[in-house]
Amino acid sequence: MADGNLSQSEADDLIAMEKVRVNDSDNSYPVPGGKLIVPLTSRDGREGFYLDVSRSQINLAKVTHQNRARQIVVLMRLDIGGAPHRNPDGEEIPCPHLHIYREGFGDKWAVLAPEAHYSNLDDLYRTLEDFMRHCNIVEPPKIQPGLF
Repeated sequence: MADGNLSQSEADDLIAMEKVRVNDSDNSYPVPGGKLIVPLTSRDGREGFYLDVSRSQINLAKVTHQNRARQIVVLMRLDIGGAPHRNPDGEEIPCPHLHIYREGFGDKWAVLAPEAHYSNLDDLYRTLEDFMRHCNIVEPPKIQPGLF
């Protein structure tokens, strides 16, 4: 759908879909204040995705890892080192938290970052690797750790 509204079934299928890098370009993990946007695709090439990594310039611990589909639909977003998030029902979720697409709400709902998926949230590069696995990026882009 062009407006970014997906059914939960469509979103779940996109999240579960195996994603692969579109090229062998070397990328660097962003420096503070930087952003990285890497295109991905489904194995069959029918769906396009993006992996976004953003870092705060002021709060060096604040990082966002995001997986998008269809240009604008946020499927999953992991926020680290930022402010708490208030869900539509009023519940406040502290950082680190994970946003997962929810029909009718998009990325407006968050849960605590699941320990089962994220082994060491203090290690930003390791967390990116964990996030890519969680998003089912089976052939991840080449991203050098850079300076932390």
